[in-house]
Amino acid sequence: MKVILLERVEGWGGLGDVVNVKDGYARNFLLPRQKALRATEANLKVFEGQRSDIEARNAKARQAAEKSGEKLDGTSYILIRQAGESGQLYGSVSGRDVADAVNAEAASKIDRAMVVLDKPIKTLGLHEVKVRLHPEVTVTVTLNIARSADEAERQARGENVISSQFEEERIADEQARPTSSRAARVRTKATSPKPRSSRPRPRRHAGRSAGCAPFRFRYRFWAALRASQSRVAWHAAIARWWPGRSRLRAT
Repeated sequence: MKVILLERVEGWGGLGDVVNVKDGYARNFLLPRQKALRATEANLKVFEGQRSDIEARNAKARQAAEKSGEKLDGTSYILIRQAGESGQLYGSVSGRDVADAVNAEAASKIDRAMVVLDKPIKTLGLHEVKVRLHPEVTVTVTLNIARSADEAERQARGENVISSQFEEERIADEQARPTSSRAARVRTKATSPKPRSSRPRPRRHAGRSAGCAPFRFRYRFWAALRASQSRVAWHAAIARWWPGRSRLRAT
C-alpha cells in the first residue's frame, strides 16, 4: 500500500514522502495513529494544500519534545525486583514498567509506546533505555534494577553486585576449607589401601591343584611302583632316584 508520511517514520522516510508499505503495517499502525495518509490523488491534493500547516505543527511538537528531553535525558530510575543468585529476574521489565517508573519521578510524562525496547529486560544491573519523545527526538534514560535499595546504591557507584557476591562466597569457602581438608586427608589416609610393592611376586610351583601333567605322570608311576614292590625295594628306588629322600637309614 502506498501512503504519504505525515511525520518522520524510522526506517521509511520523512514528512511528505510517498512510500510503499505492507497493508497490515499501514492499517494497524500508520493510519490509526495519523502518521500517514493513503496515497490517493485526493489525499495528495489535500496534503499539498495543508503541507505548510503540517510542517508548522511538526516543528512545534519537536520543540516541545526537545524541551522535555533536556530534563529527561540522562536521568536514572530505580526498579526493585526479585531475582535469583545469578542475577536473573523472576519475570521481566517491559516498556510499561519503564514508563511507570519515569512518570512516578520525572516531571515529563511519557507513554509506553515511546519506550524503545527490542526485548524485555531480564537481568539485574544498569540498563540504558531509549525513549522516543518525537520521531526526531530520542533521549536515553538509565534503569537501575536491583533486589534492594542497598544493592541499587552499590550498582550506582559502579559495583557489580553479582560478581561481588560470588567473590564473598569464594572467600568464605576458602576460609572454611583448611579444617575440612585436614579431616579429609586423615580420613583418606586411614581408609586408603597400602601401596603395592614393586618387587616381583614369586612364581608358584604348579602342583596337583594346577593340573600339571608331568606331576600326574610321576605320581601314577611311583604309586604303581610302590604297589608292585616291597617297602625295602620302594625306599631303595627312592634313594636311587632322589638321593637323601629315603626314610630308611643305611645300615
